[in-house]
Amino acid sequence: MPSPFLTQAAAPLTREVEVVDEHGERGKTSIPAERPLTLYVDRRELVTLMTLGAHPEWLVLGYLRNQRLVRSLDEVESVTVDWEIGAAAVKTRRGIAKFKERTSRRVVTTGCGQGSVFGGLMDEIESIRLPEAAITQAQLYGLLNAIRLQESTYKSAGSVHGCSLFDGEKMLLFVEDVGRHNAIDTIAGWMWLEDPAMPTHDKVFYTTGRLTSEMMIKSAQMGVPIVVSRSGITQMGHEIAQQLGMCAIGRATNKHFLCYAGAHRLQLQPELAGPRLRAAA
Repeated sequence: MPSPFLTQAAAPLTREVEVVDEHGERGKTSIPAERPLTLYVDRRELVTLMTLGAHPEWLVLGYLRNQRLVRSLDEVESVTVDWEIGAAAVKTRRGIAKFKERTSRRVVTTGCGQGSVFGGLMDEIESIRLPEAAITQAQLYGLLNAIRLQESTYKSAGSVHGCSLFDGEKMLLFVEDVGRHNAIDTIAGWMWLEDPAMPTHDKVFYTTGRLTSEMMIKSAQMGVPIVVSRSGITQMGHEIAQQLGMCAIGRATNKHFLCYAGAHRLQLQPELAGPRLRAAA
């Protein structure tokens, strides 16, 4: 079956605004663009996503995938994005069974930018089976260094979250958006388009945001069992990681990190961390 038709409607990521600094001097600075994108599936309104608009078609596909409304790429005939009206129209090949029933119960999550998942998604956790996978401490440090060197909207304008997919310590894709949930959905959409059967046992997901229940579930649904964050983890995020056997690594900057769950997937090399600094007596 042919791949779905996709527009290429990337939008500008930043805009310049006038500012006044602490000395009373006027100048210009860049800020992230934030725009609403209302998603319609077979002419039925589903949700409005607040997004930068870097890869809106990937975002839409990943959102449908991670909400389990669409199970395979061949169910989608087209995704058409029109920024003049702020809409993304999805046309499926056979419709979505029990659409109203499956989208009636919505859970507002802790995702910045007001993330949400449909209630039934939380009930399907036990059906997820993740591949055997591991990461070495050396690979983790290589991954963190790649993130440090990555040019980003955050460095120029701030106020956004970044997510990335790694193969070991090789960065495959880096995505930024106003909400980390949008960024992970965009990666999920890209993975589908790149290879619907993409192996995930060698993949690692990185996010600048907290490891919440939503982030852990979405990573698990993508088949990626190792998740790294420069931030911490929530109680529900921790419980889901333990339940699914995921490796959750947080507070990861430079050579420091905390492995909150799934330490059996982390091959420690403590000698790489350098000497432990101790407080003077």
